[in-house]
Amino acid sequence: MHDDLIARAQAWLAEDPDADTRDELARLLEAANTESTESAESTAELAARFAGTLQFGTAGLRGELGAGPMRMNRSVVIRAAAGLAAYLKKNGTAHGDENAGLVVIGYDARHKSADFARDTAAVMTGAGLRAAVLPRPLPTPVLAFAIRHLGAVAGVEVTASHNPPRDNGYKVYLGDGSQIVPPADAGIAAEIDAITTLTAVPRPDSGWDILDDSVLEAYLARTNAVLAPGSPRTARTVYTAMHGVGKDTLLAAFARAGFPAPELVAEQAEPDPDFPTVAFPNPEEPGAMDLAFARARATEPDLIIANDPDADRCAVAVGHGTDWRMLRGDEVGALLAAHLVSRGVTGTFAESIVSSSLLGRIAGKAGLPHEETLTGFKWIARVEGLRYGYEEALGYCVDPDGVRDKDGITAALLITELASRLKEEGRTLLDLLDDLAVEHGLHATDQLSVRVKDLSLIADAMRRLREQPPTALAGLPVTRSEDLTRGTDRLPPTDGLRYTLDGARVIVRPSGTEPKLKCYLEVVIPVGTHADLPAARGKADALLASIKRDLSEAAGI
Repeated sequence: MHDDLIARAQAWLAEDPDADTRDELARLLEAANTESTESAESTAELAARFAGTLQFGTAGLRGELGAGPMRMNRSVVIRAAAGLAAYLKKNGTAHGDENAGLVVIGYDARHKSADFARDTAAVMTGAGLRAAVLPRPLPTPVLAFAIRHLGAVAGVEVTASHNPPRDNGYKVYLGDGSQIVPPADAGIAAEIDAITTLTAVPRPDSGWDILDDSVLEAYLARTNAVLAPGSPRTARTVYTAMHGVGKDTLLAAFARAGFPAPELVAEQAEPDPDFPTVAFPNPEEPGAMDLAFARARATEPDLIIANDPDADRCAVAVGHGTDWRMLRGDEVGALLAAHLVSRGVTGTFAESIVSSSLLGRIAGKAGLPHEETLTGFKWIARVEGLRYGYEEALGYCVDPDGVRDKDGITAALLITELASRLKEEGRTLLDLLDDLAVEHGLHATDQLSVRVKDLSLIADAMRRLREQPPTALAGLPVTRSEDLTRGTDRLPPTDGLRYTLDGARVIVRPSGTEPKLKCYLEVVIPVGTHADLPAARGKADALLASIKRDLSEAAGI
């Protein structure tokens, strides 16, 4: 076993094109071949890195940077790019040199992202496709826009979004501008698996295009269309890019729209792949917004806007009494929906099944179609006639004709337009949330999210819930229990469980991008008047806390 592991690691080392990961693997191999405690540790580390391969799925690839097939590195990315190229050619996207399909490539500012983008361009060029790379690290929605704007057959975004600094990822879009769904993922994965050696993958040193700023300009020109002509543009904002790539694009969009220039959280304004001021570069994580809150206390804006590092998500915080609080993704989702309804838009409103049922109430009252999809914008973006889509994890699609994915830049524009309109009326975003609660009932949501180091703990929890499903949570009887692996009449199969209670709903699923088990909770409390809201919120908070406690016990987490 040891000799086989060493042989596989040496074969990988011989092909590795990256000096950094070659040195890393060489040190592990050297340590593994000594008689010491360090040898056992290095052998265990090698075994973990060569225990299989990073699996390509609908989320593409995502994992920790490092040497070996179970890590993100240039060798893994070259194989992924070659598999994607083979899949595209088999599916009729290459029609001779002049009309070879175009693959557009974007990347964030994480460690190795620029290298992975360049490798992808080289592989596509070597495979006889055309490749074009965005001019510098830019928001993911710019890449999603560029695919359709340039008539590409596919797009690749090198990003790990809001994952920890040690991670990177590889996200694939097809020519419709939305992320891949089955069976494309399996088809690409099969082509990746068929690549036995990197020596068989041509990688020329040139032949692809580096795009200029015209694509970014076209994206920015389209952001104007998100806003209503002549709408108020007075709301003042504090903005954090969370050490990511959003700042320049967001500032340009806000300036073009005529909003006051956002006050920047200077410590987090520039790209930094080490994300030094946060434990996790995700606005939802505890502490991530502390610097933004401090800046807001000093400058007293109307709202705080935050992007995640690749700027496809948008977080919002508002003044609450003497301090600031984050709005939940479901709250922002409802606010944007209500704003679009008030502007008279038409088309389908869509959300993932883990998001609040309030969107369906808002759409129904307005006479608009409403659809629920599986989790992820790869599904939301495919809803026929989509006008607006969101999911609770701070993702909003407000311009599906331009970007068929979540877009933290245009969402920031739209929520700031709404805050401006309310400001002109002497009201706030919280006032509108109160109105929606009185009109449709208080829809309170929360999440039980457990991060693990051992993925088997997630499988154990899911198995426990399947074998012994709860019959009641927080004293509310479970009226319906669904195992979503079987699919429903409206949804394809997915690894998840849904419990319907009297006045509440719970969904449990493994995260698709992080080592987390996620439980999504919603309770709906009828509200008669604004005066009833404090009591309703107290009841909702107590119910959510009790459901969390009972669910945690049932799942063994």
